[in-house]
Amino acid sequence: MTPSDAPKNGTPAPEAMHPAVSARSLEILTKRADFLRAARARRQGTAGMMVQARERGSDEGAGIRVGFTCSKKVGNAVARNRAKRRLREIARLVLPELGRPGWDYVLIGRVNATADRPFEALQNDLRYALRKLHRDHP
Repeated sequence: MTPSDAPKNGTPAPEAMHPAVSARSLEILTKRADFLRAARARRQGTAGMMVQARERGSDEGAGIRVGFTCSKKVGNAVARNRAKRRLREIARLVLPELGRPGWDYVLIGRVNATADRPFEALQNDLRYALRKLHRDHP
């Protein structure tokens, strides 16, 4: 950023700011109870991941919430973190487009698949899973 482009009053100019990730932001699931509720709900497996989805009650909020997990079967901490980073990125790209407000999604990494599968294939896996999960649920 050159001095002429520098922010005035501490606020960057609109053209200097990065575009928003999506129109609808994703809330991250952190509580074990939310993961357990999603585990009892609908699920769809794909080659690259398992997706669990649960429609929340009207009293639980309206945004899209997402959680990520990888068991030790995926590998050591480095392998699990790489798989989760890839899952976070595909969720950031796909869920604002195909996810539904008022739903919780949990993306679970698979052994020898999530970290090694081509990125486009992982995106298509999530799209497929979301279509299947919402197919008979208007």
